[in-house]
Amino acid sequence: MNRRHFLRQAATAGTGAAAAAALAAPAIAQENPAITWRLTSSFPKSLDIIFGAANEIAASVKNATDGKFNIQIFAAGEIVPGLQAADAVANGTVEMAHTCSYYYIGQDPAFAIGTAIPFGLNARMTNAWFTAGGGNDLINEFLAPRNLYALPAGNSGTQMGGWFRKEINTIDDLKGLKMRIAGLAGQVMQKVGVTPQQIAGGDVYPALEKGAIDATEFVGPYDDQKLGFVKVAKYYYYPAWWEGGPAMHAFFNLEKFKSLPKSYQQILTNACASANNNMLANYDARNATALKQLVAEGAILKPFSREIMDVCFKAAMELYADLSAKSPAFKKLYDSQQAFKKDAYLWAQVAEYSYDTYMMTQQRNGAL
Repeated sequence: MNRRHFLRQAATAGTGAAAAAALAAPAIAQENPAITWRLTSSFPKSLDIIFGAANEIAASVKNATDGKFNIQIFAAGEIVPGLQAADAVANGTVEMAHTCSYYYIGQDPAFAIGTAIPFGLNARMTNAWFTAGGGNDLINEFLAPRNLYALPAGNSGTQMGGWFRKEINTIDDLKGLKMRIAGLAGQVMQKVGVTPQQIAGGDVYPALEKGAIDATEFVGPYDDQKLGFVKVAKYYYYPAWWEGGPAMHAFFNLEKFKSLPKSYQQILTNACASANNNMLANYDARNATALKQLVAEGAILKPFSREIMDVCFKAAMELYADLSAKSPAFKKLYDSQQAFKKDAYLWAQVAEYSYDTYMMTQQRNGAL
């Protein structure tokens, strides 16, 4: 090949490369469009771990897309009330929400299983059922006709049983109480004589302070300390048998989610998974310190009696039989979770429970 022929070929190749680059640039831009979404949270900014999960998702998505995909975060009440967040997503008011599925049981009791049901799964089992047990696929099958899609985006771990103005020693002590309690737990409590109230997080303290309610459950020591419940109700009970591992979800408008580039869908999925893990880690890291501080501030720490637990368990099982007969969606989700639960607790009591129980005795003996 002579020199002139080589240079002609090189020039032709260079022109082709430049043309390919010119064609590729718009294609890349089209695949990574500039998008701005709005997310409405069901939580106030003061609850930094729960509310912070939405901020974490937004930051992850922005960083992973080099600033192309931005999610603006709004606290409960800034666009819609906290308990209407998923509705705002379904009707297209916003593209996304960070909320608890069980806030919407008025539409169908099956929504409860997306968060937690009384005597359900703990946090680790909840995550396992969602990700490896088909649970979240079933949740999304249920949500699709409502133009919703959801991904797990947080878990608090087993919560506390709440703050009471008086001691609760027997099941009769619950009768006549007005208690802020969400989800199907309220229906179980109603069966044993409690008058349940569903109140958004930011409104709980004023209701307790003014006597509109006699008791409240919320999350656990870290958040409860921030909300100041110890100032107006001294008796702090455990465990929240209604929230053994309550999940929060990122809810998306289904049409909007489907319209995203596949890369953006994956980035959102990964961001939610990271927020899901980090929320539980944050609560595990901070609840112990907060609990010690609450006791120092006057909280009287007490367990629910076995009698109360047994009566409420029986009431819950009766409720689930009734709901399964009335709601096919509830039955499908509940049956799946129940089957998973039986094996999960079989395995948990073999190695995990034995190890944890031994280590807890060492902690009580001051050996750690």
